[in-house]
Amino acid sequence: MTVRRIGIIGGGQLARMMHAASIPLGVRIALLAEGPDVSAAQVVADTSVGDYTDADTVYAFAERCDVITFDHEHVPQPILRGLLQRGKGVHPGPDALVHAQDKVVMRERLTSMGLPCPAFAVVEGPAELRAFGDRIGWPVIAKTSRGGYDGKGVWKIERPQDANEPFTNLKPGVRILAEEFIAFTRELSVLVARRPSGEERVYPVTETVQTDGVCSHTLTPAPDLTDEQRQAIEALARRIAAELDVTGILAVELMQRADGAVVINELAMRPHNTGHWSIDGAHTSQFENHLRAVADLSLGPTGVRQRHAAMVNVLGGARDDLLAATAELLERDPGVRVQLYGKSVVPGRKVGHVTVVGDDVAEVRASAQSAADHLMGVQR
Repeated sequence: MTVRRIGIIGGGQLARMMHAASIPLGVRIALLAEGPDVSAAQVVADTSVGDYTDADTVYAFAERCDVITFDHEHVPQPILRGLLQRGKGVHPGPDALVHAQDKVVMRERLTSMGLPCPAFAVVEGPAELRAFGDRIGWPVIAKTSRGGYDGKGVWKIERPQDANEPFTNLKPGVRILAEEFIAFTRELSVLVARRPSGEERVYPVTETVQTDGVCSHTLTPAPDLTDEQRQAIEALARRIAAELDVTGILAVELMQRADGAVVINELAMRPHNTGHWSIDGAHTSQFENHLRAVADLSLGPTGVRQRHAAMVNVLGGARDDLLAATAELLERDPGVRVQLYGKSVVPGRKVGHVTVVGDDVAEVRASAQSAADHLMGVQR
């Protein structure tokens, strides 16, 4: 079947950048957005506003689409399975997506595959969390099984006296996952694009930096990886994508120990913040390859265009007029690539990102940080 219209559920910046990638492919995008002014709804002509947790709303939206994909992982499983029963292609499918929706399911599946994960346990209350910490050692990490992102729903519990915190205001149906604290030296990410036929392509491993639980900047390819380490990480990601039968982009976030070994932190099954560099730094962006995979088209090459690509997120800061700030930035440094998300400026909110590519790693990092600082009004 030739896919002519892809339905995206969720109207954030990922859907906005998917829409941009759809234009040269000639594929039409339909959007189910949370509101009329969210990031993607500002640029997608075929936008419906509705609740993605309401089955009838989603089914009506899907009627005019050939396949469905997502800006986020929060569509309930019964609705996803209802789409399949109605003959709609869903990419990634519910059996894969559940591993990104529920951290307990993810940990249990990856551990059963023999892949490197932190020691973990599902804890029913503070007493069980304290017992886990006493057994594993303090500090420990506690996470909500569902709904957490960008540092939300994650706690570093330093001592037994703090074990009550994760259970305060816990939503029904959400469990607490206790994990061993990994003393990592850095964080890495690797993205795989995979289509229904099984064709796959891996992007270069990326070094990521998190600030207060939010990705602040990335560098690609990750420096100081041996060929053996890089190949092992790529093989790990390929295996997860194949065994979980992921279609689209899979992001595998990793923690690297001092000895070079990696431990899996999180999975995402959609374009991912750690792959934003690929718009301007890769031969095929993660957004285009996600759409190619969803439409079951041949995947594009994933190598870097230049030796290094540095991406820095732009968070809401001291400057409200981002268009004026961008004009000033481009006068100063026209080689910087800017992506603005059309969002109002709220402190700490992701409102855009900048990317710089080049041959000198120190120069691209410094240039990208300087550009982001300018847009955020940061004085250094």
